[in-house]
Amino acid sequence: MSFFSSPLDSPSVRLSMLAGLSKKMLGAGSKNDLLDLIDDALSVPAPGGDQGVLEGLARLYRGQVDQVGSVFDQVDRVARKGLPEVWVGDTSVLASDVVNAAGRSVTQMSEAFQGCATVLLTLADAIAAAQRKDEQGRGQLLEQKKTLGGRDGFFDDLHENDEEEWDRKNAAHFGSYAVDLMHAAVSDAQEATRVAARDLNKWAAEARAGKMETSELTAVDKLMLADTGVAGADTELNEILKADDLARASARMDLLSLDDEMAMERMLATSDNPQERAYLMKALAAGHSVAEIGQFQGKIHGKDPDWLRRHLTPVVTAEDSMNDEGLAPDGSNNNKDYATFDGQLWIQGGDGSEGTCVASSTVTSRAMVDPLYALGLTGGPDGQQDDPDAFKQRLVAEQHRLHTEGDGGKNWGGMGPEGQERINDTTVGSATGSDYERQDLNSAADRRAVLTEVEKSVAQGRPVPVDVSGKGAHAMTIIAQEGDKLQVYNPWGSTTWVSEDDFINGHMGKASNNDLSNAYSVYLPR
Repeated sequence: MSFFSSPLDSPSVRLSMLAGLSKKMLGAGSKNDLLDLIDDALSVPAPGGDQGVLEGLARLYRGQVDQVGSVFDQVDRVARKGLPEVWVGDTSVLASDVVNAAGRSVTQMSEAFQGCATVLLTLADAIAAAQRKDEQGRGQLLEQKKTLGGRDGFFDDLHENDEEEWDRKNAAHFGSYAVDLMHAAVSDAQEATRVAARDLNKWAAEARAGKMETSELTAVDKLMLADTGVAGADTELNEILKADDLARASARMDLLSLDDEMAMERMLATSDNPQERAYLMKALAAGHSVAEIGQFQGKIHGKDPDWLRRHLTPVVTAEDSMNDEGLAPDGSNNNKDYATFDGQLWIQGGDGSEGTCVASSTVTSRAMVDPLYALGLTGGPDGQQDDPDAFKQRLVAEQHRLHTEGDGGKNWGGMGPEGQERINDTTVGSATGSDYERQDLNSAADRRAVLTEVEKSVAQGRPVPVDVSGKGAHAMTIIAQEGDKLQVYNPWGSTTWVSEDDFINGHMGKASNNDLSNAYSVYLPR
């Protein structure tokens, strides 16, 4: 048994090797050279995976849907009866709200089981098709090898008559085609696996209440915290606590002293609405002490959910934000949402005039994961301000602070990769518990390969900085994923959605403009 993996275990290595062999076959100068190349191609492993196992797993998931449906029926009957205004759980959640949240949770569970089953069946079909394609290519290679016959001896190899030359070139042509089939099989299997991983990671992130493993909160509390969204917006697109927030808050609850634990539970229990409770837990997830969270609650307690949204959530995603409304003359999407506070954009330089795109993206990313930080910018020291001009001054001052910390360029323009990585670590990573690592993207293959990790990160609620270039360079942030779409925050003050194909094939101008279309690096939170 070997403890070392072969380089050929990597699909990328197999693709590169097969592409090279296909070209070499057409240029093979002798029968023996061609036979060696055929043997090399046959040594490349076929796409792995067991269709039967995948279909069995899909049936297992699908078999749970009916059971979940019966649970939904029971919850629905309770909801229809009407409930008195009683409070349940450690955090004093209204029982009727719990039942409604339970109904939504059961619906999401059913969708998850059905969705996972569909993903696995699609993957099973794709793997089987790739394996058939690979078998077809191998069969043709073996046929050409048989046609060529045995290897030539030393003297045979010195002279090749017209018939032998014809046979060699003919075998090289069909052999190259066969290797192309094998290459396509590996590529198809790799892409199918990537898409399946993306969708399964998303479903896993959506299993939100289960992220809170702490024993310090009741199941009701966990359900309600996971179900709470930003006021006035689609909840599934705007959960206050992302999957990673829930996990970090849960872990920190378990580490609190008895006094801090009791103080935290009192704050949750005395909150005026579900949003206030969720923001308190998000503050805990961002690493703040219970004392700091107590001061934070003093600033937000009694505020209505709309006030909380404006002050604590910089980016709100509209339900129609993924609609295709075509392109503007500059190549950007017409369908954009704007990140604003009382009409003032979350924009670099306060008006778009400065080149602090790295620092500005980082400021907004931190505000998205840390409500105390967001309130410091929007509400000022006392957290009560509703002044867009004062917000603009604080926003620009913070952008300048990070630009300086990252050794940005003169006149508030540009920042090197070392500085960009450093300020993401100290500003965003300190709140999410992540260490950012730069990854260069030198080709479409590099961008395709990094997508799974990018999408998993943002599904969990950890922003991923992305740098784009063309006529100049610009920094933006990938902040969410739905299906094959990525939501991008542009520090020009807007968010929009691009497709995976846009990211891979140089169409990122849809999130900026035609001059900035190529994604050349990302910073992955690890």
